[in-house]
Amino acid sequence: MSPAGELLVGLAIVVGLIGVVVPVLPGVLLILAAIGVWAFLTATTTAWTVFGVAAAVLVVSGVVKYLWPGRRLRDAGVPTRSIVVGGLVGIVGFVVVPVVGLFLGFPLGVFLAELPRSRTAGMAWRSSVHATKAVGLSILVELFGALLAAGTWLLAVVL
Repeated sequence: MSPAGELLVGLAIVVGLIGVVVPVLPGVLLILAAIGVWAFLTATTTAWTVFGVAAAVLVVSGVVKYLWPGRRLRDAGVPTRSIVVGGLVGIVGFVVVPVVGLFLGFPLGVFLAELPRSRTAGMAWRSSVHATKAVGLSILVELFGALLAAGTWLLAVVL
């Protein structure tokens, strides 16, 4: 593959990494697709091995992304319904105040969903904090996997 092609693949990977942190783009899918296109166009055993490793890393991080924070939420007693309400309010917040609204709307939505259930603002706030930490952990796990996949590709290109 030409250096210009590799630069475009690298740019797509960077956009995918941004998409992991700012959930506007399908970050992981973009990274996997970019590495897949690179492997297809490079057409070497090394390229396909890199693609396989990157895919495996992204799948494992995707599974961990849902299992680990979900378990922490169950242990904290935060129901799935509150997370869904938080996500919906976060989406509305994202539309009203782009990007920042998502990060403000999610904890507000969880708080509003937990307030009638917990009956005190303090307990509802604790649930909101647990939920926000779990979402942050989920993003970090996904980012770690995406960085490992991107690093695997970069190492193959450099070497």
